[in-house]
Amino acid sequence: MRFRRFVRLGTLVILAVVTAAAQTARETPDQFAQRTQWWREARFGMFIHWGLYAVPADSTDLTGKKGIAEWYFYNKQKQVKDYEKFAAQFNPVKFDAKVWVETAKNAGMKYIVITSKHHDGFDMFDTKLSNYCITKATPFKRDPMKELAAECQRQGIKLCFYHSIMDWHNPDYLPRRPWEKETRPPDGANLDRYIEYMKGQLRELLTNYGPIGIIWFDGGWEHNALELHSQEVNSMIRSLQPGIIINDRNNLPEDYATPEQNIPPNALPGGRQWETCMTMNDTWGYAKNDTNWKSSEDLIRKLIDISSKGGNFLLNVGPTAEGVFPDAINERLAQIGAWMKVNSESIYGTSKSPFRKLPFDGRVTAKGNTLYLHVFEWPKDGLTLNDLETPVENARAIDGSEKLAIKTSPSNGSTVLHISRPKKIDAVATVVELHLAGPPKVSESNLAVNAVDGGIYELKAGDAEIHGGHAQYDWEGVHQEDYIGSWTEAGDYVTWRVAVATGGRFRVEVAYASPPPNEGAKFTVGFEGGSNASGIVRGTKTNRDFRTETLGEIEIPAGMQTLAVRITSLPGSAAMNLHQVRLVPVH
Repeated sequence: MRFRRFVRLGTLVILAVVTAAAQTARETPDQFAQRTQWWREARFGMFIHWGLYAVPADSTDLTGKKGIAEWYFYNKQKQVKDYEKFAAQFNPVKFDAKVWVETAKNAGMKYIVITSKHHDGFDMFDTKLSNYCITKATPFKRDPMKELAAECQRQGIKLCFYHSIMDWHNPDYLPRRPWEKETRPPDGANLDRYIEYMKGQLRELLTNYGPIGIIWFDGGWEHNALELHSQEVNSMIRSLQPGIIINDRNNLPEDYATPEQNIPPNALPGGRQWETCMTMNDTWGYAKNDTNWKSSEDLIRKLIDISSKGGNFLLNVGPTAEGVFPDAINERLAQIGAWMKVNSESIYGTSKSPFRKLPFDGRVTAKGNTLYLHVFEWPKDGLTLNDLETPVENARAIDGSEKLAIKTSPSNGSTVLHISRPKKIDAVATVVELHLAGPPKVSESNLAVNAVDGGIYELKAGDAEIHGGHAQYDWEGVHQEDYIGSWTEAGDYVTWRVAVATGGRFRVEVAYASPPPNEGAKFTVGFEGGSNASGIVRGTKTNRDFRTETLGEIEIPAGMQTLAVRITSLPGSAAMNLHQVRLVPVH
């Protein structure tokens, strides 16, 4: 694992994305919802990174700097023949599929995604297409995927396969690593032939192990979707298991987005499905030198945060070469499981919070006519909730099923809900269930963007509403450099609701990126029924080299307003990656 996201502004990538969109358009929204229902209701899954790299269990590079353990081959710049020697040492005699699945189930996890093959090219299943696999190259000889498949089916857990596109071992995969150019020249290698090999292995995984919930691709950043034959590969996968879910890492959008090691600031615009994958420490594969463990409190709150934004949490474990989970992992999973045993109804099957702002430290999830308030720290002045317009019929604390008193009071033209303190307060998150008279409706003021210091309005990509079928919200890395990208149709546009406290004249600043040759698009920024400022997109070095430009000034009246960014001319294949719009008052 290593977080890379493909720039979707190149012509070849755009063509592949458009083709994929045409293919998936045959599925109606209802059909998509039905196919992905189990996954959206699950919310919580276990990621397992297990392979030969568990033998050295070392996450450092040649200089001793920190890396990630499953990249041992790369970190140490190994030759293939030297790395292959670990296969003879890989004998996980303590592996017990029953224990692994029970551990996931007891933690409250509903599905398991395990590495069938990582970038090192070693197959963790019994394949007829290579001798470099666990059943032929190790003293273990057994097929752990077969045992996991049987145990998952018995215990009611969905089995899913991670499969790396990148393959440092296969002679047909290109490019070679830099230190291998002399020892393994690329002469005679054929990427198309490698893709046929990969398709053969995927066919084995999808025909020999029963129903598979997800194919979780990774390692596709060295090629675009056309070079990887991604549409053809995905079509083959769906022909074998029509109900399967496919992630976005073979460079087609497919069923859901996959942020790595970070949580988006908000739910994804346009209802895009997503899943955060994250390690418990700093590495994916087992590393004996990595003891930087996240606390169970932190992990539970991350699960709550992700659920409140409509996402899934795929939490990783790295088993040892003997086939067991380290004690630190088992301890945290048990603590998460204890919280989930009491509070899981506030996670499973829930949807994102209807609120944009909360008056307490915590998060909210929703399910039908029910809201779940996850209170991280119980407020000293009592728990309140603003801007809920749907009447509340009753309230209870989930832990102990204690009925709670509710009172209302007026405040600034709206109603404030006061909820009594329960007897049991959970140090991690106390969950309060509110049963409403109907679906939750939140006041428009709660959902609007308000001014920050200096009366400035910051309209961020993650807060935008996207209109159209191509533009998508995207982000990269731990710094949350987000943007509206894949803007390939001039008819697509984005809007924000803005609560303008004091009308007046504002300077319009736009932050965007647009690597050549996509510069030249013309666009406007303005309020519906009001004045507009216009601009022309200029080229930037990369898709995240955000340029901030001042377009001019516009007059904005006080009150609830809608600001829109629209494309008026699109000479290239994409408009821009829009990061933010700022409205600065002109005094």
